[in-house]
Amino acid sequence: MTDPSYIDTSKPHPARMYDWFLGGKDNYPVDEEMGRRLVAMDGQVLTMARANRAFMHRATRWLTAQGVRQFLDIGTGIPTEPNLHQIAQAIAPETRVVYCDNDPIVLAHAEALLRSTPQGATEYIQADFREPEKILEGAGRVLDFDRPVALSLVALLHFIADEDGAYELVDRLMSALPPGSHLMLSHGTGEFTPDTARQAAELYKSRGMTLALRTRAEVERFFEGYEMVDPGVAIIDRWKPEPGEGTPGTPGTPKTGQGPTPGYGAVGRKR
Repeated sequence: MTDPSYIDTSKPHPARMYDWFLGGKDNYPVDEEMGRRLVAMDGQVLTMARANRAFMHRATRWLTAQGVRQFLDIGTGIPTEPNLHQIAQAIAPETRVVYCDNDPIVLAHAEALLRSTPQGATEYIQADFREPEKILEGAGRVLDFDRPVALSLVALLHFIADEDGAYELVDRLMSALPPGSHLMLSHGTGEFTPDTARQAAELYKSRGMTLALRTRAEVERFFEGYEMVDPGVAIIDRWKPEPGEGTPGTPGTPKTGQGPTPGYGAVGRKR
């Protein structure tokens, strides 16, 4: 049996690559090597990484302002302040947050994820997205599933192929949450640069990983039956931009690569 705390530095991991894209230091040469190859293919990879973080900040603030007091964040990644719980608890100190990731290096940094306000709570679960029952069991020790929960899947689902049950896994997790809960996600797309997207998918496959970039219509499928929060499934940096917030392509904001940011962001409410 593999030690759950074992960090395999022989092959790249999305969480550590994401850390490298954001300028972090909690990654290994194998992660940097693949990250540099992806950036060489399309510099928008760096733009998307920053846009994902900004989307998470905006969506968390919006949900907390609507009265959401519980979050389940899967695919947490290596902590980069402010973390989700810091954003939510700054508005509502009683907010409860459960984080989940499958990379042991995230566990090594879990202390940063557990610095909750006295009124609220934070917890960390080491589990894979493909283990929904394990995630729900662990989250249920902190979250009250009789009250609304926001399920946060930021920059995660494009690593889960259809044949691995991407849609079914989201449905299973959301089915455990009551009406009034929200699905909050961001997702990479290859719609704007299909040739580059195919090359990137091949590179991931050669490293033993999946890259399942989806179209807007395919991202919308995750929200079937949900009440969409305006503006629906949108280019990620155009989802509720806040006053004074720079987005790629606006004056004064550095932009890497050409064309729209290659990803979507959306929030939907379970009826």
